[in-house]
Amino acid sequence: MVELLNLEMAVARQRAKRAELSLKQAETMLNENHGVAISLALCSRIRAGQARAKAARRRLLKIASPSAH
Repeated sequence: MVELLNLEMAVARQRAKRAELSLKQAETMLNENHGVAISLALCSRIRAGQARAKAARRRLLKIASPSAH
């Protein structure tokens, strides 16, 4: 049981880190001088990345909280 919890925590942490990294990369690209179409696409990518990062952090907190088990 403990091993499964550790695995779930590791997967949730990895998912959160990946979402945050993707978000950071998109924000960096947005600061570069691109055309309007690329900027709009990056804004969409940033919004999606923010949602994924938030969901991943929520999942991590749910797994880590003692009341979840």
